[in-house]
Amino acid sequence: MTTVDPQRRPGLPGLPGPDAPRRRRLARLPRLRRRGVEARPRFAFVVTVLFFVLLYLPIGMVVLFSFNSQKSLTVFKHFSTRWYSAFFHDHVLLSSLGMSLKISLVAMIGSVLLGVALALGLVRARGRLGSYSGLIMLVPLITPEIVTGVASLMLYKGLGVTLSTGTVMISEITFSISYVTVILRSRVAALNPEVEEAAMDLGATRWQAVRLVTLPALLPAILASAVLIFALVFDDFVLAYFTTGVDPQPLAVRIYSAIRFGVEPTINAVGTLMLAGSITLIAAALSIPRLFGRSGGLDLLSGD
Repeated sequence: MTTVDPQRRPGLPGLPGPDAPRRRRLARLPRLRRRGVEARPRFAFVVTVLFFVLLYLPIGMVVLFSFNSQKSLTVFKHFSTRWYSAFFHDHVLLSSLGMSLKISLVAMIGSVLLGVALALGLVRARGRLGSYSGLIMLVPLITPEIVTGVASLMLYKGLGVTLSTGTVMISEITFSISYVTVILRSRVAALNPEVEEAAMDLGATRWQAVRLVTLPALLPAILASAVLIFALVFDDFVLAYFTTGVDPQPLAVRIYSAIRFGVEPTINAVGTLMLAGSITLIAAALSIPRLFGRSGGLDLLSGD
C-alpha cells in the first residue's frame, strides 16, 4: 500500500495540498510568539523592580530593625523582641493605642450607619438630586486630606469648640462617610427593587422590607466597608493631627511627636504592629464578600 503525504495533493506528486499554507502558519506561530516576548523592552522590568524596591525597602528596614537586639538604627546585631516588650510596658503609647482603637471603632460605626442611609437615599432618589449628590460624595475622596484637616480646624476654632477626642471622632466620621457610600451605592443599585415590593405586598412595611430584605443582602458589603474604614481611620495621621487635643493623642500623632525628638527602636516595633494590623484588616475587608459567596475583592474600592 502506498502512503499518501497529507500535505500533498492526491494524484499530483510533488505539489502541496490545499491546507499546506495553514500548516506552515501554525508551525510559525510559537516562534512569532517567542519573538514578541523577546521584543519587549527589558528596561520596563528593571524599572518595575526598582520601583518596588524603593517603595518597600524602607518598610522592610523598619520591620527588620524592630527585631534588633541593640538600640542602633543602622547596625543589626542579634534578633530580639525587646522593643516589642518595651512598647507593651510603655503606658503613654498604650494609652494612645487605646485612643486610636476607640476613635476607629466610633468612626466605623458612625460612618457605616450614615453611609448606608445615604447610599439607599441616593439610589432611590429620583431626578437630578441623586446624580448631583453622587458627584458631591466623590469630592472628599479627591480632596487632599490636609485641606480637609485645615478646614476642620478652622471650623472648630470659628465655632469656639475645644479640640478633643470628640472633634477627632466627628472629623473622621465625616471624612469616612464618602467611602462607605461609594462602596454601597453600587451594591444597592444592583439589588432588584421588586424584592422589596414583593415583601410589602406580603404585608411588610417599608422599614420592615429594608430591614428584613435589603440590609441582609447588603451585609457582605457593609461588613467589608466597616473593616476598611476601621483600618483607614486607625492609620490616619493628617486629619487626626489637626483635630486632636493635647492628651491622650491618637497613636499616629503620638509617634510623630516622639520622632521629632529622635527615632527610638520602640517606634519601629509600633510601626511594624500597625503595618501588620492594617494589612490584616484590609485583607479581611476584601475577603468578606467572598466568604458570603458574593463577588468581591478590589472592586470594592472602585464600586464595580
